[in-house]
Amino acid sequence: MAFPSSPSAAAAALAVAETRAWVERAVIGLGLCPFARGAQVRGRVRYACSRASGPEALLENLGTEVEHLLVTPAAEVETTLLVHPWALGRFTDYNDFLDVAEAAIQALGGHGVLQVASFHPRYRFAGLPAGDVTHMTNPHPVLQLLREASVSTGVDAWGDTDSIVEANLATARRLGRSGWLALHAACRADAHRALASDAGCADSWSGSSVANASSGRPEVSAVPAAVPLRPPDPRSAPQPAPEPPSASVPLPPRRRPAPR
Repeated sequence: MAFPSSPSAAAAALAVAETRAWVERAVIGLGLCPFARGAQVRGRVRYACSRASGPEALLENLGTEVEHLLVTPAAEVETTLLVHPWALGRFTDYNDFLDVAEAAIQALGGHGVLQVASFHPRYRFAGLPAGDVTHMTNPHPVLQLLREASVSTGVDAWGDTDSIVEANLATARRLGRSGWLALHAACRADAHRALASDAGCADSWSGSSVANASSGRPEVSAVPAAVPLRPPDPRSAPQPAPEPPSASVPLPPRRRPAPR
């Protein structure tokens, strides 16, 4: 979908609504992440949208979200999804930014408390051909802030997280490319309906739109650690998508591979 050169609050609200719809339809609806439902249902997911067009402004917005999560009880906000449709559209740039994001978390006092999980529409996953259906991911780039205590609790309770990855691969292949594109279209339709019934645009701070999962308004919500279909291959160049990219899954409690 095309966005204006100077993103409006309405465009930011739509990006948040699409991301939230993907979490509800794909991540929760298809069971891609067994840890996601609780926080979403309880309204503990914060969805934020940065209108930044470059890494410097995005880093400032990320810092604000890190600080917010550090001072907010988990009972209020479990996780934050920072959607950034207009910054780091190239996967290689996005992948490089993850080191900057992790350094910012540490500098702000979040070491051992928070970690960042990554989602990008042009992700390439290791060990699979370029056209494999399991590359289908979320509609917009997202940086997810996770509480490490919540990640540990979820992993301990579930046990074999490798089984989640294998189940997700099977789901992706069962749906096929047409199924994923149909799912993405349904998420977009959900987003337009949600905004039309909501009458309002998003609240904003420094070019960011924010909404909580329980409110229905385009604020930002948090989603607990989710699981990727495959660990991303940071050496792969971004692949142009001929059709609109479909949405992706919140990442699991695994660290991304270090670039080589």
